[in-house]
Amino acid sequence: MRLRGADVLIKSDVPVGAGLSSSAAVEVAVGYAMLDTSGLAVDRVELARLCQRAENEFVGVRCGLMDQFIASNARAGHALMLDCRSLDFSLLPLPAGVRLVVCNTMVRHELAGGEYNARRAECEEGVRLLARALPRVRALRDVTAEEIERFRNELPEVVYRRCRHVVTENARVFEAKAALEVGDLDAFGRLMRESHRSLRDDYEVSCAELDLLVKLACDAEGVYGARMTGGGFGGCTVNLLRAGEVESFRQTVARGYEHATGRAPEIYICSPAQGVGRVVGE
Repeated sequence: MRLRGADVLIKSDVPVGAGLSSSAAVEVAVGYAMLDTSGLAVDRVELARLCQRAENEFVGVRCGLMDQFIASNARAGHALMLDCRSLDFSLLPLPAGVRLVVCNTMVRHELAGGEYNARRAECEEGVRLLARALPRVRALRDVTAEEIERFRNELPEVVYRRCRHVVTENARVFEAKAALEVGDLDAFGRLMRESHRSLRDDYEVSCAELDLLVKLACDAEGVYGARMTGGGFGGCTVNLLRAGEVESFRQTVARGYEHATGRAPEIYICSPAQGVGRVVGE
């Protein structure tokens, strides 16, 4: 069967250019709508893969699959852990009594566009060099933290730091999964903070405004953890905090950020929601 044509109206409240996957949201929503209105079955994993292909081949951004995958396969009240090689995934319930709060720096630095692809190229160079000593290595997920240190002299300094971020971030993902499975939000928050430091220092995709928002958040009452999200160089932070502290958090962080930068941040109170689907009655 072929897709039918359709007149499509797109309405969105996802901020554009803020690192909140607005492009993936549009891709997945349009893809689902075209399949649904054509009476075709929706394979959510394949939908995500096709939307990533559109981003890679048409837009020219060498992004991974995570944004499209979560838009396709999310479940309300859960985080999702994805294996990008096998596409196996597991759903991890977020405990009651916490909120995810997103803070928008309201800035987007010019380097953002090309630097994403540059980081990808640096990591691929690291894989190429490490595979000389470790023939089993096909991607940085095949490298342990011990191995990245043992062979660091085989890598240019910048490539080493990019690779170290990815290798340690992979390890943090498994630690974060274990923390959520036992409801250890303190450990989960610590991993968020460590992730931001690695993104700032090793991957070098943060900026002064993101760092300020993370610091303000981590100093606020009831916050478990904070980190930048998205491609970096502006955009947003994501914060995990106790539900009862949301309003005081909003006021404290907004006041501190505006005082330091002259910009009022946008702050969004979020809930993990269901993935793409037909909305009846709207």
